[in-house]
Amino acid sequence: MIKKLIIFLLLFPTVVFAQINTERVMAIGRNALYFEDYVLSIQYFNQVVSAKPYLYEPYFFRALAKINLDDFQGAEEDCSAAIDRNPFVANAYQIRGLSRIKQNKYDGAIADYTKALEYDPENVSVWHNLALCKINSGDYTGAEKDLSKLIALSPQYTKAYLMRADVSLKQKDTIRAMKDYDLALSIDKYDADVWSSRAAIKLQQEKYKDAEADYDQATYLNTKNSGNYINRALARFHQNNYRGALEDYDVALDIDPNNFIGHYNRGLLRAQVGDNNRAIEDFDYVIKMERDNMMAIFNRGILRNQTGDYRGAIKDFTTVIKEHPNFLAGYYNRAEAKRKIGDYKGADLDEFKVMKAQLDKRLGLDKGKKVSKSDKTRKKSDKDMENYQKIVVADDSETEQKYKSDYRGKVQDKNVEIKLEPMFVLTYYEKVSEIKRNLNYYKYIDELSNTGAVPRRLIITNMESPLTEKEVKIHFASIDDRTSEIVKHPNDAKKRFSRSLDFYLVQDFTNAIEDLTQAISCDASFFPAYFNRSLIRWKQLEYQKSEEQGESSGGVFEVKKIEVKTPEYNLVKLDLDKVVQLAPDFVYGYYNRGNVLCMLKDYRSAIVDYDKAISLDPNFAEAYFNRGLTQLFSGNNKKGISDLSKAGELGIVSAYNVIKRFTEQKQ
Repeated sequence: MIKKLIIFLLLFPTVVFAQINTERVMAIGRNALYFEDYVLSIQYFNQVVSAKPYLYEPYFFRALAKINLDDFQGAEEDCSAAIDRNPFVANAYQIRGLSRIKQNKYDGAIADYTKALEYDPENVSVWHNLALCKINSGDYTGAEKDLSKLIALSPQYTKAYLMRADVSLKQKDTIRAMKDYDLALSIDKYDADVWSSRAAIKLQQEKYKDAEADYDQATYLNTKNSGNYINRALARFHQNNYRGALEDYDVALDIDPNNFIGHYNRGLLRAQVGDNNRAIEDFDYVIKMERDNMMAIFNRGILRNQTGDYRGAIKDFTTVIKEHPNFLAGYYNRAEAKRKIGDYKGADLDEFKVMKAQLDKRLGLDKGKKVSKSDKTRKKSDKDMENYQKIVVADDSETEQKYKSDYRGKVQDKNVEIKLEPMFVLTYYEKVSEIKRNLNYYKYIDELSNTGAVPRRLIITNMESPLTEKEVKIHFASIDDRTSEIVKHPNDAKKRFSRSLDFYLVQDFTNAIEDLTQAISCDASFFPAYFNRSLIRWKQLEYQKSEEQGESSGGVFEVKKIEVKTPEYNLVKLDLDKVVQLAPDFVYGYYNRGNVLCMLKDYRSAIVDYDKAISLDPNFAEAYFNRGLTQLFSGNNKKGISDLSKAGELGIVSAYNVIKRFTEQKQ
């Protein structure tokens, strides 16, 4: 016990800095960083900096945490401190370059990436960022040279072709840009950015049918990009497919409810198909966003007039006329509304204004004006009231490709791959989900919370939320409180379990596992201890793999395949075996064990566990998804696709992307 208390005290800044086990504290900080607990990791790195300010590592990793928290100036300063202490670490230049980019310091970033390439000349991320910096600083010749080197280094890297296409477009060479898009698609037809980039060019060329086909692919591969739906709606609009365009605006606004163009254009199209009341709702939203948007106000006035709200219409028309006193359509429509409420004098005055202007031929009222196909749209910045009925398109400054801001190099750059849904854990915090899939509940866990054995309600989740600075302090203090209780009640399994949760949340996995092991010694029937110990052991293995990946590649960012070490994963499985033995109706035990078995490539046994989980909870979306992937791994294609379809139905949208990729590969 005394030994454990000493280890515990070493974690706190109140202890003399010379006594800190800096290697251990660094390891915990990096662990917190890997699992995206940035605020917590900074606190650990602060301790190492204070104890051993001559080391470069704590400055470098603190910079990584800061850049993920958007503290770009702080990240730059920490990288500079790391470079002062060790000028031969390529990643320090890379991260400082990224932090400088975020502050629009492109010259400094270019200098950093150039230096990084001296130490790591084959780093794709560095070449990527260097080329983007030169594009943004207007050095297209330099960017093109860098991209040629990048393509020679990594011919399968599609983003390089996208960037080179952008350089061509900036030099008005559309033909060459299209060639690069086609090349990128020949390499990777599953890159949504390539499809949407090529579609944008076709849209500009008024090849609306072809543009729609490309946007079809882009929206299928990336269901979360509202811009693709907005642009496909435009392609459909130009083909007079108003219903299809409306469907796209609906989806886009589900993804991005505050999208100005989506609401404005949907309002126009709803008006054209006679859905006036809902069109008014859209224009209400636009006006709420931009109170001085005269075109939206005028369109709402027309719709109010058509739906019988004549006084509301007059109010809108008057607002527009005050801002644009020579806008004759405003007088014409206000006269019509005034006449309907019996204000004949006011109507006559407005009509006289229109008539006088027409006679003077100073302005024309082209009420029934027919527009050409190319004259159906206006830029968002266009404030000409005569264009009030035109569909809005984004300004050029807003239409840059998505990859334009996709600078590479954050610590959490991970492989974009098809992978299992995560394991579940007992904890106190959970991320808010866009789609609430299912209520994760188990009676015993709820009762454990209600007994007061733990200081707050336990949550069963696989979507953990990182701690805030306030929460970090709470759990450090809680460790102290739980330690005092354990000294008084050394054989209380629940008190040790409670402290293990605090250790786990501050990313001290070693002490968390020790507490859980002691809890099991106190009460071998206490299954939550086995459950959390299995998860923490799993996380340790995942972190170790990431460390091996970094070492094998000479840096943090390049990722290579690391073989699963069976004995260590078997320890995780043994804990889960005990969980399902002690709690045979605890669905998450079977699910987590299924994940472990799948990692061990024991697909048959994994499917048995997913089967059991689904039999206990027929709406367990994650179990359907993982069973679907496991079926595909096993060669049971039909069953796998069926499970993935069910997972998509229950809220895991990425399942549809997996289905598409797999079915196309088999064709």
